[in-house]
Amino acid sequence: MSFAPVKTAVIGYGYSAKTFHLPFIKALPELELSAISSSQQVSVEADWPQAQWFGDANDLLDNSDAELVIITAPNDVHYSLAKRALENGKHVIVEKPFVTRVEDGKELIALAEEKGLVLSVFHNRRWDGDLLTVKKLLDEGKLGEVKLFESHFDRYRPEVRQRWRELAADGGGILFDLAPHLLDQALMLFGMPEAINAQCRIMRPGSTTNDYFNLILHYPEHLVHLHGNLYSPEPNLRYKILGTLGKYEKYGLDPQEACLKQGVEPNASGWAQEDSSAYGKLYLESESHTITTEHGCYEMFFKGVASAVRLGTENPVHASESLKNIMLIQMAMESSETGQTLKVSL
Repeated sequence: MSFAPVKTAVIGYGYSAKTFHLPFIKALPELELSAISSSQQVSVEADWPQAQWFGDANDLLDNSDAELVIITAPNDVHYSLAKRALENGKHVIVEKPFVTRVEDGKELIALAEEKGLVLSVFHNRRWDGDLLTVKKLLDEGKLGEVKLFESHFDRYRPEVRQRWRELAADGGGILFDLAPHLLDQALMLFGMPEAINAQCRIMRPGSTTNDYFNLILHYPEHLVHLHGNLYSPEPNLRYKILGTLGKYEKYGLDPQEACLKQGVEPNASGWAQEDSSAYGKLYLESESHTITTEHGCYEMFFKGVASAVRLGTENPVHASESLKNIMLIQMAMESSETGQTLKVSL
């Protein structure tokens, strides 16, 4: 590191903050924890005594000394909190999804540009080891021309939980929770599609918001299928890619989240290396190969944001990129409601 650490505040003290953000703020010299806003004062002050506690997010945004704010609050307040942070001259990381409406995202992007601030979205799964492996296989032409790209984020949660992610709130349901991961990865690999059609459903008894999605993105020479459901006990398919030279299949999720949940600090070499039993397989016409999974590295996102703040380098996930998958989510809902395939136009 060749610059002073960026003073960083976190809004929210739930799963996302504890698992995906605070461990990296602690581990990386590029960042320094400044403040946390949460109703859990006792827990926050016990766990992070060096941070200033705020009971109200707006109070933190108005009065903390943070230079960078990470917003992990529920989806329906991403826009309002990010706007207030930018108005207070603070750089911002917003948990995915960026916003729940395209118009709100456009306003935030314009405000950040006007003030010369970094506005980034936490699409950490760009740095999943399995996606890095897929990208390498495609870049090296190991599959030939891609004809079908299939990506899953499936779980087994047949009982509805009483939490905001599973309630009929603005931005609730797995279309806003899990689809942003898959869409962001697909757009990173292939760019925007020509058209989209989708099926979004409520399947679980007692559910009030979508808990199933199947999105089909249409490209000139191939299709992309993105799927999420809550009726899938492991083992779960992660990727299946069909090309003119062969097929690649991968099961299971990148191990970084599991390691973070177990308290493994993300600062040691090989801290979240995938076990060889989970490696994917490349099937060619007359042979097959086990493909070693690349090492995932969520820390690169945080390093990139800190560098963008201090040195003016490229934002690792610009909000304008994330806004594209919000547009596709809105189109997916329309496609599901109307039963039509919709042409994508920027």
